[in-house]
Amino acid sequence: MDHTSLPTEPATSRTTAPRLRRLSLYEVVAERLREMVLEGELPPGSRISEKRLCESFEVSRTPLREALKVLANEGLVELLPNRGAKVTEVDPQAVADLFEVMAELEGLSGRLLAERADETAIAEVRELHERMLDHYRRQERQDYFALNQRLHRRLTEIAGNGVLLELESSLTVKVTRARYAANLQLGRWEESAREHAEILEALEARDAVALSRTMRDHMRRTGEAVLQGLGVNGSPDKK
Repeated sequence: MDHTSLPTEPATSRTTAPRLRRLSLYEVVAERLREMVLEGELPPGSRISEKRLCESFEVSRTPLREALKVLANEGLVELLPNRGAKVTEVDPQAVADLFEVMAELEGLSGRLLAERADETAIAEVRELHERMLDHYRRQERQDYFALNQRLHRRLTEIAGNGVLLELESSLTVKVTRARYAANLQLGRWEESAREHAEILEALEARDAVALSRTMRDHMRRTGEAVLQGLGVNGSPDKK
């Protein structure tokens, strides 16, 4: 069994900071596999070749299989008895359900943010927003998207509710995959940038009602755009 581990961050002084947790090898492999699934390098429905991935990552099958279990728990891969694993399909109904819940969580996050964000936190959000817009102006879609994810996570962290952060972190993995699969069009990208400006404005004004509404509507509209990108006109019919 592999016991190799990698640090999550550069080491800091032992006298001034606690020891940092080190990622085990299977966690490092899981991170890379997750990226490959989310970004479409491993497309929906494709079989996963353990042999090829072991050779690519230069690891044994043990950490790879542990990593696959992690992704199976996240709903990104399906473990096939005695037949390896495959990437799960993107289910439009599941995507619609995800965004329905995420929109409400964003509304709650907005209310908490208006109450709990101090000036330092707001300045941090503003700086992330401006950097994100720089990527938008330069049409750097990948960099924009990565910073967008970071900004949304930071907003939830600032909201200061651990349960909310855990829920959003779990759901965001599945939402992110759907957004990559949908390949959102430029028009939605422009609209999203404007919505982020409205979110920042409401946050700076500490307007709980406006912030909750804009964050909820932003997630709802993103969900609608993702479903359209997946070839669904409107939300799938509920069963």
